[in-house]
Amino acid sequence: MAREATSKTHAMRALVELRKRITKGELPGGTRLFEVALAEDLQVSRTPVREAMSRLAEEGLLERAPSGGFMVRSFAYADVLDTLELRGVLEGTAARLAAERGVPEAKLREITEVVRKLDEVFGDEPGDVDFEAYSELNGQFHDALAALPGSATIERELARVKSLPFASPSAFLPNEGRLSAFRRSLAVGQEQHRELVAAIAAREGARAEALAREHALAARRNLEYIFSSEHSMVTTVPGLELVAPAEK
Repeated sequence: MAREATSKTHAMRALVELRKRITKGELPGGTRLFEVALAEDLQVSRTPVREAMSRLAEEGLLERAPSGGFMVRSFAYADVLDTLELRGVLEGTAARLAAERGVPEAKLREITEVVRKLDEVFGDEPGDVDFEAYSELNGQFHDALAALPGSATIERELARVKSLPFASPSAFLPNEGRLSAFRRSLAVGQEQHRELVAAIAAREGARAEALAREHALAARRNLEYIFSSEHSMVTTVPGLELVAPAEK
């Protein structure tokens, strides 16, 4: 029992460390990963490393190398746009189905409470936003939205899309160092949260779907802004260093 717990701990540590190195660009796209070298570096056995790499391949950060093993995946700019588009489609479908099928009061209260807490992270002064709280609560909102229609399929596929770091709902949110550039997008996003929940509660399926898809477009606009005007911000969004700039 103790040996099994230790193995799981090592596998989780290997997973977290490898994911961090990849999303921070320390292991660039195309890098071939070797079990023995990584096991020595992380001071664990090869089995946890192998399990961690298999998990990261499922998340989309690694891919199978032609000669066996794994390599860090590279993404074209179009790949990111397509992934964000897919998240919008799936969340729009989740919102529409939730509105059409109806949502239990308990679930509506839960997501409404998340929206209320999100309101509280905005201060009175421009730029006065608790970014860490917003990021956490925004993730909770999108997880709650995925669960509203009661579809295990939609919830599973959304989780798969959001596992890529640049496709998570909070990927392009500002941190304290760049609030001035994106604060308006936070306020607009919060208004969309409120309208989306209201549309679902009112059983307005088409409106709920349109709002969810429009909400997801904010990430695309922020992505385009970063690559066109503020490329130095690439290092602030986990995973973006794996993305090749768009061709002119």
